[in-house]
Amino acid sequence: MAKAAKDRPAGAKSSTAKSGGAKTPASPPTPARKSTKAAPGIPSVRVPERQTSRNTQAPLSPEEVYRLIQESAYFKAKARGFAPGHEVQDWIEAEQEVRRRLEGRA
Repeated sequence: MAKAAKDRPAGAKSSTAKSGGAKTPASPPTPARKSTKAAPGIPSVRVPERQTSRNTQAPLSPEEVYRLIQESAYFKAKARGFAPGHEVQDWIEAEQEVRRRLEGRA
């Protein structure tokens, strides 16, 4: 006849703990899953949506436009090795590039 769980020695573990049963209060916490977002500095890739007409996309908010300019300026600075003194020029070029892309989108 099998021994009851309370009759086992203090160091013995039950077979249900190994089989994925309910967690006990002494179980270590499960680590949180890592985010599937892209690492900072790497733009995420969007899957193009199916378009039925030219103007089906919602206009971008000013914050979204600012974010696009910010990202573009960052990549321009990165391409030249983050050498100081060209930040304003990077921003102006990024702003022109984003505005041009958004005009072509409309």
